[in-house]
Amino acid sequence: MKISKAFCFATLSALALAGCGQSAGEGSRDSVRAVGSSTVYPFAKAVAESLARSNPGLKSPLIESTGTGAGMNLFCAGMGPATPDIADASRRMKKSEFETCQKNGVTDILEIQVGLDGIAFASAKGGIDMNLTPETIYKALAANPYGKPQTAKNWSDVDPSLPNEPILVYGPPSTSGTRDALKELILEAGCKADPAMEALKKSDEDQFKKVCTEVRSDGAYVDAGEQDNLIVQKIENNPKALGIFGYSYLEENLGKIEGETINGVEPTYENISSFKYPGARPLFIYVKKAHLNAIPGLKEYLTEWTKNWAKGGPLAKIGLVASPDDVQAKSLGVVTNLTTLSGDELH
Repeated sequence: MKISKAFCFATLSALALAGCGQSAGEGSRDSVRAVGSSTVYPFAKAVAESLARSNPGLKSPLIESTGTGAGMNLFCAGMGPATPDIADASRRMKKSEFETCQKNGVTDILEIQVGLDGIAFASAKGGIDMNLTPETIYKALAANPYGKPQTAKNWSDVDPSLPNEPILVYGPPSTSGTRDALKELILEAGCKADPAMEALKKSDEDQFKKVCTEVRSDGAYVDAGEQDNLIVQKIENNPKALGIFGYSYLEENLGKIEGETINGVEPTYENISSFKYPGARPLFIYVKKAHLNAIPGLKEYLTEWTKNWAKGGPLAKIGLVASPDDVQAKSLGVVTNLTTLSGDELH
């Protein structure tokens, strides 16, 4: 009887994985590997370092910043030591990604919300001063605002109360979870300010997505890659530019940059934790259940997350906003009981 690669992986040790259809070059691993979100990266790295300090017998996990979308592609490619154990994500897994995972044998997945973050708009200290709304951001950054050609050159073209300065925004690429969250939380909200767009959503969902979330490509919005620290450097050196990144990077660099308000609300820990800030969003890690008994340190790494994510804990000190108590309890339950994701709750 032919034994599937997934079954072989789930039931044998990491050393024996080489016999589960892996090529000699793939071999097995003796440490955890996580890929994904640049926003989750500093927190995942901190937890890895904490694990190494408290468990000197374990190798420190390898954390790679690939962006959420690219991380999901790697995670869902299949099972075995040649694939990552964890996908870090700055937005929830999509239904289509879950289905790709299932098709490739990644059938039992743990979804763990590790905290909250905010999509921060920031400028250099003493730089351009903005009072933004989802509507003004959409009008400034959309490729075709409300289905019409993009003509705005300066912020004042969008709203006369804004500075008469050229629109220049450094932000995340299309593979980033931050970009996905920007579309969903800010651009779509600004787009739906026009009643005709609400009607379009009901009649043609694909066209609605295109009109409401496609970002202009004429140089006003600059894709700065997955390195959020590069965006910080760009706006620090140009007082007339804005940058978009996770709240933790804003907090880490408050001596150099400052957050811009959205709807009059500042991107602060308190405003994100209460969801008063429009750009607040949850952060996740996704884990292959079958890898837990095969990859040394994977169980311990998940437990280490639970020791660090509380309000006032080590991760809060580097910018992670703690999840509400009920969400933390649910996440702890997933780690403890190894409850897998059904996929029904995704879209």
